[in-house]
Amino acid sequence: MKQILTTYSTPNGHWVGDGFPVRSLLSYDRMGANNISPFLLLDYAGPAQFQPGTHRRGVGQHPHRGFETVTLVLQGELEHRDSTGSGGLIGEGDVQWMTAGAGIVHEEFHSGEFTERGGVLEMVQLWVNLPARAKDVPAAYQTLLNKDIPDISLGDYVGSLRVIAGEYQGHMGPAKTHTPMNVWDLKLEPGADVVLTAPEGHTAIVVVLKGTVQSNGSEVLREAEVACFERQGQELQFESNNDARLLVLTGEPINEPVVGHGPFVMNSEAEIHQAIADFQNGKFGILHR
Repeated sequence: MKQILTTYSTPNGHWVGDGFPVRSLLSYDRMGANNISPFLLLDYAGPAQFQPGTHRRGVGQHPHRGFETVTLVLQGELEHRDSTGSGGLIGEGDVQWMTAGAGIVHEEFHSGEFTERGGVLEMVQLWVNLPARAKDVPAAYQTLLNKDIPDISLGDYVGSLRVIAGEYQGHMGPAKTHTPMNVWDLKLEPGADVVLTAPEGHTAIVVVLKGTVQSNGSEVLREAEVACFERQGQELQFESNNDARLLVLTGEPINEPVVGHGPFVMNSEAEIHQAIADFQNGKFGILHR
């Protein structure tokens, strides 16, 4: 059984652009990059009610380099565009996996239809680090539609598990990753008791998005709380007190230096300076209207 090393409670929220009221539940500068590697950051947006309107809320064009962003929409609908020419709608249950690599410029807004009708927006954005060998790969974009993500029943009165990346019981997630990892979207019914098997040596992190669960028969985790587990052992045990939704992240640690500056995450200060210069010189490309 993997033992819990530490838990983190909900931090104060902040706005990203004018469309995403977020709580940063994971942060490599606060928790230590080596402790949560290969993951860097996780923002949990909402759930927040938006009234119908005509002004599209969101975040205008901005750059990234050296890592990947993984956006999971739980409620609502987003629209994305980037400098590779990729883009489209991200609806409930869909995931966008964007590899910034050598550099990308993108924007994220509430979709036009969601803006007009209003409603609840709830989403998660995870930052995943890239190893040094992949920090200069060409920028890329993966659209992972809800219908293409394996959804595995864990049994009657237990729940289900969606495999976004990695594998579970032979079911492979559609995401292509640069280092071994699992991203599981876990739903539990009230009173469920489940044991998941994670790879030995992986960093293991659990984010509670909804409900209350007990882990390892002792630690209680509530909504918007995070538990980081030791890398030894393979089993993760959870018992739900009510309807619960968890994001389970496991990944092989990247044992390399991490130097971050805003939207850039590299291995050295020199590489950060180069990333800034490359962006200023237009090497990340542009968004075409």
